[in-house]
Amino acid sequence: MPRLIFKLLLLAVTYSLFAAGAIYRCPMHPWITSEQPGKCTVCGMALVAAAAPNAAAPTGVIALSPNTITTIGIETALVTLQPLERTLRVNGRIEDDDTRHRIVAARVPGRVEKLHINYIGAEVAAQAPLITLYSPEVLSAQRIFVERLRIGSAGPATELALARERLLELGLTAEDVVALTQSQQPSATIIVRAPFNGTVVAKSVYEGQYVSVSDRLLELADFSKMWFVFDAYEQDLPWLRVGQSLEITTRAVPGEVIHAPIDFIDPNFDAITRTTKVRAVLPNPHYSTGGEPHRLPHRVVAEGRVLVPSPAMLAAPRSAILDRGTGPIAYVERSSGQYEPHTVKLGRRGDTLVEILSGLSAGDRVVTHGALLVDAQAQLAHEATSPTTPSSPATVTVPLAALRALAETVVEATAALANDDFASYQKRFPSLLAAAQLLPRRRGLLHVDARHAGFHHR
Repeated sequence: MPRLIFKLLLLAVTYSLFAAGAIYRCPMHPWITSEQPGKCTVCGMALVAAAAPNAAAPTGVIALSPNTITTIGIETALVTLQPLERTLRVNGRIEDDDTRHRIVAARVPGRVEKLHINYIGAEVAAQAPLITLYSPEVLSAQRIFVERLRIGSAGPATELALARERLLELGLTAEDVVALTQSQQPSATIIVRAPFNGTVVAKSVYEGQYVSVSDRLLELADFSKMWFVFDAYEQDLPWLRVGQSLEITTRAVPGEVIHAPIDFIDPNFDAITRTTKVRAVLPNPHYSTGGEPHRLPHRVVAEGRVLVPSPAMLAAPRSAILDRGTGPIAYVERSSGQYEPHTVKLGRRGDTLVEILSGLSAGDRVVTHGALLVDAQAQLAHEATSPTTPSSPATVTVPLAALRALAETVVEATAALANDDFASYQKRFPSLLAAAQLLPRRRGLLHVDARHAGFHHR
């Protein structure tokens, strides 16, 4: 209904202007019109002379006067062959190297006797003790091994080998087996050791806790190399490739820019977010330009910047492209003050330029500033010169008295809505519906036939 009110109000306030034949319109707000030059009551811009509704114009070409061009501030640029540059800015996180991430699980059932590392964030060396487990199953396996060892050559050699393999399966190291061979003293405890140099990132057990086979005990990560992981959208993929340099910054290391190449682009897209993971491998610690080491914390937020140059291609400024909803267009300056719309097909979009696949040629001069206002003028001119369709009447006459009553009803209804007086608006609603019947059923402009002293629509 507000849209209907606007159309009725526009119909009511412009009838006398078209009767005089000379109309001045605001370039920014085309519904602001006047019979005389002046300023827009909305934005203060100078009103410019608009062509009469029945004025003939070249098909598909918009002609503007020098004053209009100056008022709108139209600027143009050449379509040329030039490199297309794009700067991708991405947000991601610093993650640990997923190929060097380990879960330390229990290989035998037992009880946690001692936690050698009992807090998250602790750094451990390879083969360093992590947990001491008490396990009767380990004691039984060690006794069998010692018995086979004491029998020596008198027993089958395969039984000793099988007993040794059983100890290794339960988590004893080769060094533990050698020590047991020398001491021949079975023990009910087993020490769980670190598989590599790393940092504890998760802990699932406490001293005195009973665990079963495959229960998670600790989680270790290797922070000697870190991954910068970010999400790339479908439209970003044409600009990304493996080996491309990234500039990475994070507030955890202020003032430092880390340069690293893209190491991997995941070909599998997320079905919901329509993104894929991209990563770069970073050294940790990172050394600044002054040689100062900086360690990158785990899972901090970081920003990435990708500078992507491209070969020379036919390109136009992005500000020259408009989209009415039916496809992109650009206005080409054919001569002084004349502009013609061209439907264009676009390729990749750069920071300031866009690739032109068709619709424009090298040397074309396109409107880069004021294109939206030129397009508005084009649509007004198109409405003024649109032929009457067979399904609509050629002329709709609106009596002057009815038009004045219409204007008063519209103004009163608008005031009621502005004051949130819905009851008053409801009283005027039937009049608005009746007034709506006066409007033509297709878009167009009005003009006054002086012979009938009324409004006509063509």
